[in-house]
Amino acid sequence: MKKCVITIGRQCGSGGHTIGKTVAERLGIPFYDKKLVQIVAERSGLSAETVGWEGEYSSASSLFTSVSSRGYSAYNANQRGNMALPDQINAYQTELIKELAEKESCVIVGRCADYILQGREDCFHVFITGALPDRANRVIAEHGVAVDAARSHVKERDRKRSSYYRHITDQAWGMAANYDLCLNSSKLGIERCVELILASVDMGTDHV
Repeated sequence: MKKCVITIGRQCGSGGHTIGKTVAERLGIPFYDKKLVQIVAERSGLSAETVGWEGEYSSASSLFTSVSSRGYSAYNANQRGNMALPDQINAYQTELIKELAEKESCVIVGRCADYILQGREDCFHVFITGALPDRANRVIAEHGVAVDAARSHVKERDRKRSSYYRHITDQAWGMAANYDLCLNSSKLGIERCVELILASVDMGTDHV
């Protein structure tokens, strides 16, 4: 089977985790979301909670206490000690994501993986969006967020992801030009999103 790394960017509550996990299960390949966070935590000596938050949701104030990581220190392990915490975590995440892409077919959710792996011919980049009411309902049902706080929760998570992504990539989060496929889970449903990704990804026999 030809190697293919599928990255999943997603709005909060869009079902991106479920879609990515289902795609990985259908293809029989590893799935990295919380598992990636755990590996980074083990390598860095930080808690999984810290890696999970600072590696994707850091506030603008903490992000911009250091020079932007684009192009140099985020990818240089020897300079980690001079970075702000989010940039240190990004350095570990970048190393790991590149290692995984070299090693195996897999599905990776979030963590700027689409940017880190840009230009690789063996990668397929997806972004999942959805209507705000549907996304709010999903975080209520799946994560126990209070009904009256669900919409603000979703908006705040998206705002922080967008800020972090721009800091790391100098690009707009969710911009269609950065992805091979953009899907609206409210219009299509989770299962149809899975089917469209599977139909779009070339994992046939590698003749190279």
